[in-house]
Amino acid sequence: MADWVYPLGTAAEGDWDISLGTADSISKLAGWVHTGLKVATLPAGASVQLPAAAEERIVIPLSGSCTVTVNGARYPLAGRPSVFSGPTDVLYSGIDSTVEITSDDGGRIAIATAPARNSYPTRLITAAETPVELRGAGNCSRQVHNFGTPAVLEADRFIVCEVLTPAGNWSSYPPHKHDEEKDGETSLEEIYYFETAVAAGSSAPDDADAIGFQRVYASDWRPIDVAAEVRTGDVVLVPYGWHGPAMAAPGYDLYYLNVMAGPGPVREWLISDDPHHGWVRQSWEGQEPDPRLPFGG
Repeated sequence: MADWVYPLGTAAEGDWDISLGTADSISKLAGWVHTGLKVATLPAGASVQLPAAAEERIVIPLSGSCTVTVNGARYPLAGRPSVFSGPTDVLYSGIDSTVEITSDDGGRIAIATAPARNSYPTRLITAAETPVELRGAGNCSRQVHNFGTPAVLEADRFIVCEVLTPAGNWSSYPPHKHDEEKDGETSLEEIYYFETAVAAGSSAPDDADAIGFQRVYASDWRPIDVAAEVRTGDVVLVPYGWHGPAMAAPGYDLYYLNVMAGPGPVREWLISDDPHHGWVRQSWEGQEPDPRLPFGG
């Protein structure tokens, strides 16, 4: 499990709180080649840089605002107070682009990455332009920000979105997989970056420990068995196998950023449900989404 679960601080490198999948520590894992994630906490006025490389990137403010400079062109990103405040502006940069991120007032910034070959133009996607989807129903309701999905963003390899799950709900459910190229399924690595928070309006004490849980298990002969507590700043990698649920514990809201990419010819999120649990989707018919959604009003 140690290869696939990275608690806060265990994937740090230099200026980065998390540095996975871009010619650094994660490259030591055999077969992990399609996705990456960097997260930085910037003091007021600070900046981080990424050199030009054969990878595409999406810059996602997690908290605070920033300015992104791509090959000399400046793009202000409005940002947000926290990931639970609703969508944010994000910026896509294509391959062979230098990227510098500066935050005048400070903030926390994520960069999703994927090695790529084909060039697509830099694009700013504002919070107002971001499609917000309410997925599932009842206690399987969650909110998805689809800023980096094929229907929204023209890109070469990756699919990026973020998911918010109200306290006590399950998401990434029923358990599903995308580890084969076949009819109805695409082969995609996946990164889960988590944040947790005490649910709004609760009477939690100051030392409350906001937690969630993530499950990944084998779908074939390849072994994997993850049942992990997750907190803000933790990462779980899904190289293959059934994954889900991602569980928001009662009292605590759960956020995760998903980064997916794979070797197949089609950039599309096609999944297979675990046949033992896929029937649950039909049970949502006639149910309403959780009334606590959407986050951010």
